[in-house]
Amino acid sequence: MSKVIWHITMSLDGFISGPDDSMDWAFDRDHSRIADETMNEIRAIVGGRRWYEVAQAKFDGIEGVYGGAWNGPVFVVTHNAPKVTTDPRVTFVPDGIGKALAAAKAEAKGGAVAIFGANVAQQSLALGLVDEIVVHIAPVLLGEGVRLFGGPLAKRIELERRAVDYSGETTDLIFRVKR
Repeated sequence: MSKVIWHITMSLDGFISGPDDSMDWAFDRDHSRIADETMNEIRAIVGGRRWYEVAQAKFDGIEGVYGGAWNGPVFVVTHNAPKVTTDPRVTFVPDGIGKALAAAKAEAKGGAVAIFGANVAQQSLALGLVDEIVVHIAPVLLGEGVRLFGGPLAKRIELERRAVDYSGETTDLIFRVKR
């Protein structure tokens, strides 16, 4: 059975991207053992339309995922699926997060599915669809940007810490989502 992981890098003040969707602060760090292990577990990605558009505009699209190391399928949750997809690895799913995760799990064939994007992650958590959260905390304070979690639709989610590790100056945390 495929495990669903929200895999993210966060600033110490709780942002997963900075002003203007900046991510340079996250990418200029050494990979950690946990980051590499998590990346190697993942067989499919589910992201939101905003995440996809930002990735296309700023980070070489799917080619930029995991610094270019990703070559698997990506499922994009959207209300407005384009009629033509230019990358055969990308599937647009207009039927909601549940359908996107089901398709990703089928494609993952028992491997993990990663969640990318704050909105899709929050929706997935609210529906009880996330098994684990892997957070890499970068030693930087951004002051503003996209928050890891919060807002009017956010509800309390209980977590169980599974691991704490560090590599260089980055701190890695793994949490299991309690049901």
